[in-house]
Amino acid sequence: MRNTFISVLIVASLMLLAAGCSQAPPAAVDAAKLKMFSPLPASMTSKDGGISADQVALGRMLYYDTRLSKNQKLSCNSCHDLSKFGVDNDPTSEGHKGQLGDRNSPTVYNAAGHFVQFWDGRAKDVEEQAKGPVLNPVEMAMASEKDVIAVLKSIPEYPAAFKKAFPNDKDPVTYDNFGKAVGAFERGLVTPSRWDKFLAGDQSALTEAEKAGFVAFSDAGCPTCHAGTYLGGNMFQKLGLAKPWTDTSDPGRAKVTKSEADHMMFKVPGLRNIEKTGPYLHNGKTASLAEVIGVMGEYQLGAKLTPQETASIETFLKALTGTIPEEYIKPPALPKSGPKTPKPTETD
Repeated sequence: MRNTFISVLIVASLMLLAAGCSQAPPAAVDAAKLKMFSPLPASMTSKDGGISADQVALGRMLYYDTRLSKNQKLSCNSCHDLSKFGVDNDPTSEGHKGQLGDRNSPTVYNAAGHFVQFWDGRAKDVEEQAKGPVLNPVEMAMASEKDVIAVLKSIPEYPAAFKKAFPNDKDPVTYDNFGKAVGAFERGLVTPSRWDKFLAGDQSALTEAEKAGFVAFSDAGCPTCHAGTYLGGNMFQKLGLAKPWTDTSDPGRAKVTKSEADHMMFKVPGLRNIEKTGPYLHNGKTASLAEVIGVMGEYQLGAKLTPQETASIETFLKALTGTIPEEYIKPPALPKSGPKTPKPTETD
């Protein structure tokens, strides 16, 4: 009886071994395909030098402060909600008196690493970008830089906070320093993902389906534009490169440069957290991730992706969803208004 039991165990073991040997080994990703990519940095450093903790703390307050809008209802976080991967998930964002912007609000997460800011690249960095929406009549609608400074100086705690952040400035409460502080905060908005672990050598960080999705992404030609640390954000590209784009009402970068060569040229968006930052494209008219993959295949690559290819690429792109730095983005206690702090204005 004992010999029979041992024989059964041996046979069962051999069957399991044979079954294991018959399975195909895990698909390996060609290292050459990965050379175009690199992991996220811990923070996105400024070209102008170091960033202090006091600048970050000030920038965090300014990012959340609605008193820097005309109706005192809007802040940077209104359109770039840090708890929702840095977007509001609307096609275009609602600003002063319910006005809608003409372009989709891109995420601020990882954006400081991009080569320029805004869809048309009109700001060179996040420090410059931060100053735009506050004065935009459709967005936060403050009348002038002077008005913004008046608000900041009317709030008793802000002048001291600016002095700590910019100790070498004789008059630190300036609009440029406002932008520098917000930019300092945004440079810490980094969302590492399993993709970063994979790039660092952890082969188990991605599933086999996600690895296959990356291969499909690469073979389709997507890294032509979506490469580097941010899988984009490093170049301008013509929308409708392979097939003419049907809606040319927004001329893209040409709106800024007035050059015909820039007609329909837009900054290539980064793909990190792309699963969470829809709707997509500059006009926010493409609702789903699967849809935008198909649209990009057709209009940018001249390829009609199969449903299987689209689904595989989508699986990979979802692996780019990172971790929100919950403690870093925690809304701060804002300084109290002073007796001279302006009241909100809704009528004009």
